Amino acid sequence: MPALRVSGPVLPDGEPRDLYVVDGRITLEPQAGAETVATGWVVPGLVDAHCHIGLDEQGGVDEATTEEQALTERAAGALLLRDCGSPVDTRWVQEREDLPRLVRMGRHIARTRRYIRNYAHEVEPDGLVATVEQEAARGDGWVKLVGDWIDRDAGDLKPSFPPEAFAAAIGAAHALGAKVTAHCFGREVLPGLIEAGIDCIEHGTGLTTDLVDAMVANGTALVPTALQLNNFPEYAEQAGGKFPAYAATMTGLFERRRDTIMSAHEAGVPIYAGTDAGGVLPHGLIAEEVRELAAYGMSAHEALAAASWKARDWLGLDPLLDEGAPADLVVYDADPTADVTVLARPARVVLRGVVVR
Repeated sequence: MPALRVSGPVLPDGEPRDLYVVDGRITLEPQAGAETVATGWVVPGLVDAHCHIGLDEQGGVDEATTEEQALTERAAGALLLRDCGSPVDTRWVQEREDLPRLVRMGRHIARTRRYIRNYAHEVEPDGLVATVEQEAARGDGWVKLVGDWIDRDAGDLKPSFPPEAFAAAIGAAHALGAKVTAHCFGREVLPGLIEAGIDCIEHGTGLTTDLVDAMVANGTALVPTALQLNNFPEYAEQAGGKFPAYAATMTGLFERRRDTIMSAHEAGVPIYAGTDAGGVLPHGLIAEEVRELAAYGMSAHEALAAASWKARDWLGLDPLLDEGAPADLVVYDADPTADVTVLARPARVVLRGVVVR
């Protein structure tokens, strides 16, 4: 395969340079006869740090639908996906050189009858550790817990498991070398999870100042899924007639969401961009997620970092397009750190050294 050349300002530093692609990797050494495939602003491949490959609103989907989801992400420039729970085995995606790189979590783990039907392993507290150990072995170094959900008896958000059960599960995962994240909308579940050393919180709309400080001290990350949070008024309306307390909770969380997430950002909590695609939201929305984070108050550079080089580093991949790094990159006709809407219009997408768009 002939060498390729990509030229232009390369983020995050924005310094103009020529990048050459040889055998799927970046080199800065000029290559005779290299074909110039793109000129523009060059960004390390985007990351959707919370999506669901192999899942839709009804549960698991077939391989053709899973492939379509992955290709939609690729077309948007999302070349590294952190799957936050799927009921189907998607290891075959990792064997496809033409599909985005995938970090899998296995299946959600929830309390019995306390989550979306057909999504999760549903267990009682005495079965939580064993299920976490099982999913730690099936995933790629991550386990996904459902931290809280509506308790129909209480009529409001409640933790899925007691704090001691969560702590035992997190300890068991860590003993196996796996990290743990959890779906968390409300506040009540958060203190125990953070104190137990959880590695990441998804959504995080219940965070308060003391909890943010604890996250910083513990190095706990946050993936706020800003686009998903915009659905809270709909969830409140749907539940309002039967569960008014839950509706009020979700309305309050929605109204405070920007202040909540920005307080975490300003305190120094590591934040990464994730769309929560695969349930009610379609795939391919990483540009919109970055735009939403910027609208919250993050700078364009910070919001893009949360969906590119910082997220890649967090997930253990080369964050920068340096010598020897995998040639996963997206090229834009204008500077996305000056105008994040540019991210919705990738001019070229290169995955594993192959131009795929």
